[in-house]
Amino acid sequence: MKVEARNGKEMGEVKLFRTWSSPYALMIVWALKLKGVEFETVYEDLANKSSLLLEYNPIHKKVPVLLHNGTPICESLVILEYIDETWSSSTRFLPEDPLARATARFWAKFNYEQVNPIILLVS
Repeated sequence: MKVEARNGKEMGEVKLFRTWSSPYALMIVWALKLKGVEFETVYEDLANKSSLLLEYNPIHKKVPVLLHNGTPICESLVILEYIDETWSSSTRFLPEDPLARATARFWAKFNYEQVNPIILLVS
């Protein structure tokens, strides 16, 4: 799906490979919506992974995967930073100041590491 930014500039094809239950993929959905990025959702069955998911994320073979203009971006925190940097004309997720940005990345990683084991236990 080719989409345009609010200013009419073409953003290219944006697809999100996800499951309905992944909180990590849901973070990406929220980020794209906050940035005003239109995207196509491709739902994956993790018990029967598609050949595209395996091609786009051959290392971890999991969702979420953001496909932008044919290029896959994997791992939710990496995808969030990519979205923030690619569609930077709207409100930024991370501060401009390098120290503040590093601090925000630290806490995001810390929270991710604390929540991930709990989610794995529940799922």
